[in-house]
Amino acid sequence: MNQFQGKTVFITGASRGIGLAIGFRLAQEGANIVIAAKTSEPHPKLPGTIYTAAAEIEAAGGKALPLVVDVREESQVYNAVEEAVKKFGGIDILVNNASAIQLTPTLMTDMKRYDLMHQINTRGTFLTSKACLPHLLKASNPHVLNLSPPLNMEGRWFAPHVAYTMAKFGMSMCVLGMASEFRKQGVAFNALWPKTAIATAAVRNLLGGEQSIQRCRKPEIMADAAHVIFSRNSRECTGNFFIDEEVLRESGVTDFSNYKYTDVNDSELLPDFFI
Repeated sequence: MNQFQGKTVFITGASRGIGLAIGFRLAQEGANIVIAAKTSEPHPKLPGTIYTAAAEIEAAGGKALPLVVDVREESQVYNAVEEAVKKFGGIDILVNNASAIQLTPTLMTDMKRYDLMHQINTRGTFLTSKACLPHLLKASNPHVLNLSPPLNMEGRWFAPHVAYTMAKFGMSMCVLGMASEFRKQGVAFNALWPKTAIATAAVRNLLGGEQSIQRCRKPEIMADAAHVIFSRNSRECTGNFFIDEEVLRESGVTDFSNYKYTDVNDSELLPDFFI
């Protein structure tokens, strides 16, 4: 049964990586995918654009709406939400996936980069959630999923990269607060984070290159975990900080070998940050 047939999913940063994988997974069941991302022209180091992503979504069986959106710009976010509602009639699911990363200690973090991470990660998540909420409140099973880590207030998660941790935990605090704020209205707010590193452009370009990619899992594991979460009753499944593998194990998955980027031993897989 295609339970996502005709459902509208607004995904930030969906031109590649995990965001695109989630869109592709739901498109296979006939969902409408709003691809809200910045990349409209090919980038020398980053694969895909909003238009190539749209082609993949439609080839998978869904409908796509590619929109140029910088989540730092309030007007762009609200205009994109308006376009999505105009085309598809509403919004059922929001995925706050857009994120910026720089793993530098305090003295090596320039304020321009600090601002970028906080504007995209924390502020962008808050803004996009706020813009989508009036429409999510009208949906039958509304879900918001932030791709952010469990809130673990231990110094070891902050010390190596204070600015980045603060920005990602800001996304998680949106989950904590909004889940409680909108619990009675039935809008679910949850976080999802990978147990292992995921093969994305960020890993390839910033976090170890091809050698690290070999020890990653594919974005599809996050997409399948998101699918499981969205299949649940939003009034009963909210305020959780999910880990991809745990979600899938709970749903009956026991073999994770097909998610590996290469055929390495499980012990060789890179654990992700905050796990």
